[in-house]
Amino acid sequence: MTSVDCVRKALEGRQTPWIPVVEFLIDSKIWKAAMPEARDCADFMDQAGYDGVGCGATFQRVAEREDGTYVDEWGVRYLPGPEAVAHPLAGPIATLRDARAWTPPDPDAPHRHATLRDIVSRYKGKRAICFHHRAAFMWSAYLTGLDNLLVALVADTPLAEYVMDKVLEANMQLVRNAIRAGAEVIVLGDDYAHNHGPMMSPAVFTHFIAPRLGRMVEMIHDEGALCIKHSDGNIYPILDAIVSTEPDGLNPIEPVAGMTLTETRRRVGPRLCLVGNIDCGQLLCTGTPEEVHHAVWQAMEEGSGGGPFMLSSSNSIHSSCSPANVLAMLEAAQAFNAR
Repeated sequence: MTSVDCVRKALEGRQTPWIPVVEFLIDSKIWKAAMPEARDCADFMDQAGYDGVGCGATFQRVAEREDGTYVDEWGVRYLPGPEAVAHPLAGPIATLRDARAWTPPDPDAPHRHATLRDIVSRYKGKRAICFHHRAAFMWSAYLTGLDNLLVALVADTPLAEYVMDKVLEANMQLVRNAIRAGAEVIVLGDDYAHNHGPMMSPAVFTHFIAPRLGRMVEMIHDEGALCIKHSDGNIYPILDAIVSTEPDGLNPIEPVAGMTLTETRRRVGPRLCLVGNIDCGQLLCTGTPEEVHHAVWQAMEEGSGGGPFMLSSSNSIHSSCSPANVLAMLEAAQAFNAR
């Protein structure tokens, strides 16, 4: 059985011969330090023994500013920082008129999936091909400003719905193209929560956001791919609504937000694949390899109890993670699977 088969079995809710290990974003500083000879992040993932390799879409910078910020194809202005994902500062949409005038990035642009096509040509059939993108919420928040979107969901619903629908239409075509280019697992990275709970009420989430998420998940399945829903934070108050959209996996089950593998399994039942939940806030940054080893074995025991499980970090392998601890995490997982 290949890694592709094992990941697919897990996301289909079936028993797997080993617990797959996946990661969806690894900062370049970390993989280069951990494996200087690696050609790129996908090569690191392959050589290190991850069961999946992946990437996202390419969005080019269209304007550079003297203050060091830049604007991308979405029309969003960003401040680069130490992380792989830059911080959004401002978007182009404040009113419904702005939203109607705004044009999303062309999902069919040739450069959009250049990295994906390269990864597919190298690893298709050997590693599960993962593609991370979003549905409707977070790109809409970038375009309007997060606070403004949250206010619009209750005070200016025509604006909120128009923006989210326009974003969703473009993203669905972009993800459809990714699947047809060879992506097998789509990771939807819209974040809905902070450590203490969702950013919106469960009623607002269920009425406005879940149906749009559901449309994306349905299309992914119609195209023959599998879907992992990612959201940081404590999503327990909206978990039932998320599960109702029928993703195949749930990530990252963030421990610092009070999410546990045991409680999440109790709530979601035996079929949904849990994907997580090794703490990248403290443990992978400042913990010892021995502490990492213990956490990995505990997660693999708890996560696989009562349903399918794949091991990953609790968000991503960001720039503050210790390369030694990232390797320790992989070594511990391999030792657990070899028992």
